[in-house]
Amino acid sequence: MTKQLHLISTGKQSAEQFASICARIHPYIDAIHVREKRKTAREVSAFVAALIESGVPPQKIIVNDRVDVAAVFGVKGVQLAHHSLSVCQVKPHFPALAVGCSVHSLDEAKEAEKSGADFCIYGHIFPTASKPGMRPRGVESLRIVADGVHIPVIAIGGIHAGNAAQVLQAGADGIAVMSAVFLAKDPVAETKKLAHIVKQT
Repeated sequence: MTKQLHLISTGKQSAEQFASICARIHPYIDAIHVREKRKTAREVSAFVAALIESGVPPQKIIVNDRVDVAAVFGVKGVQLAHHSLSVCQVKPHFPALAVGCSVHSLDEAKEAEKSGADFCIYGHIFPTASKPGMRPRGVESLRIVADGVHIPVIAIGGIHAGNAAQVLQAGADGIAVMSAVFLAKDPVAETKKLAHIVKQT
């Protein structure tokens, strides 16, 4: 599998701001995740609509948690968290959706694989402002998880251009980045840097 670059919304931008950035960076990435935990289904759908209106292909869009929104817009997939519907509940009813699962251990990754998840997102790898006070899991634990399952493992948490290569070298099938791109002074330049690293590793 070709290594992948996923970008994830930060919850700190409006739909218009988010879509404006994504319109410029989507050619360099594999997936854009709409991860807006505090927003309603209607508000999340506004984010997805804004992305599509700005030219982002639906097949690059993944919606966090909201299976209903993902299905309505016919996007690439849905990312399930511990509070979401289970993979087993979603997969049979929405076979067209790629189903990802957020995991925090090898056991959880194995369970996601067994349940039929198409990929998993594992983290957090490095310290990150979105998980204050929580100890990062580190690169070695990522290596164990990546070696322990057959589905793609996308690493998340504190990843940026300065440490992305070591994450990919540890066996991750891709990286997921939030603030390093969306809160950067030049999101396009940062995305291009990350895309180059992903292709070269």
